[in-house]
Amino acid sequence: MPSLGADMTEGTVTRWLVKPGDHVKRGDIVVEIETDKADMEVEIFESGTIDALLVPEGERVAVGTPLAIVTTAAGAQAAAQPVPPPVAPAPKTTPPPAAPPPMPTAPAPPAVRATPTAKVLARDLGIDLEAIPGTGVGGAVTRADVEHAAKRASPTPPAQRQPSPPPRRLLVSPRARRIAQERGIDLATITGTGPGGSITAADLDHLALPPAPAAAIAEPTPEVAKRAQSRRPISALMERSNREIPHYYLGLDIDMSRALAWLREENRRRPVTERILYSALLLKATALAAHDVPEMNGYYNEGAFEPSTAVNLGVAISLRQGGLVAPAIMDASNKPLGDLMRELADLVKRARASRLRASEMASSTLTVTNLGELGVGFVYGVIYPPQVALVGFGKVIEKPWAEGGMLGVRPVITATVAADHRVSDGHRGGIFLATVNRLLQEPEHL
Repeated sequence: MPSLGADMTEGTVTRWLVKPGDHVKRGDIVVEIETDKADMEVEIFESGTIDALLVPEGERVAVGTPLAIVTTAAGAQAAAQPVPPPVAPAPKTTPPPAAPPPMPTAPAPPAVRATPTAKVLARDLGIDLEAIPGTGVGGAVTRADVEHAAKRASPTPPAQRQPSPPPRRLLVSPRARRIAQERGIDLATITGTGPGGSITAADLDHLALPPAPAAAIAEPTPEVAKRAQSRRPISALMERSNREIPHYYLGLDIDMSRALAWLREENRRRPVTERILYSALLLKATALAAHDVPEMNGYYNEGAFEPSTAVNLGVAISLRQGGLVAPAIMDASNKPLGDLMRELADLVKRARASRLRASEMASSTLTVTNLGELGVGFVYGVIYPPQVALVGFGKVIEKPWAEGGMLGVRPVITATVAADHRVSDGHRGGIFLATVNRLLQEPEHL
């Protein structure tokens, strides 16, 4: 089970796209995985032949659990190497003493095929896997098989029925009966003090009024439940980020008049289907700035910073069913604007259709969030561990702008950075934002 982000601990195999005996090559999509945030397509990183599927569809397993066995070309070649014949020993003049005949040994029992979670559960419950018929792929024993076997092994004994006492005839005065109906009092719970143990109005007068029934709590709809589920890993990751990472925050207003004017002219020369949004300019400027200021691009692991040579730009995308994902545009600093725009549109489309790939979710070296379309002026984000920075952009807003002693109105965007103080400081963060600003003033070079 691959890790599709620092906030993922387990996933569910929803659909296998291959079967034993299929030949696959590096990059092929072989399985679909469901996480708490979204559904992902997982590609294979080795070419070879599928020997066995170890986790059946519908089973949830921890990150790192083997999903399948694949024989690569190198493995098949090693298996096909002929075994050299044994060298005959030199003849001896004195024959060795006859050895006693070997004792017959019982054949080794065949290994039981079972999923990892089934093995753990069987061990905890003391269930013998050999006695369980498997219903998984290739007859493998699944977790559900173990649970059913455990239920059969310890059936719930039927409840011992006690003979019910004969019903007690209640003696109730008419007024007491009327009061009990009005207040919702169960007369069978009242001990009467009247003649012959009859219940009177005086027996009910000292009782408090029953509490008003609590308002029914509506069960959450599937959409609400799914949204709450998707928020859990995000909240856990953000809690960890705020607890462990010493953030510092910087912001800078950037004049977008040159960038937007250039973009209008550029789009006039392009077909409608190939036009570029200003979001692509922001992403390209961020990627180039991260290349120039490497302290913003990489991972902090085990007390040390690991810079990345490639800028794999994670783009925060909100999902319709709730939740957030940040798949990566690989090597964004080296992509032309047109390619960057096409990849951005494709990522958004596939993210909202739950068709992202595992490599896109696990490769981001720096994340960008843009809330401008929602009217947000600026955003100070939370770093996505183990990354060391997060860049935010707000809405392009017309603001008073003074330049060269003249006051005017310019389209302005606020760029922010949240960075890890263990890796960089405000000086390097300031250089990074200044680089983004400089690049956006020269959009023709992006």
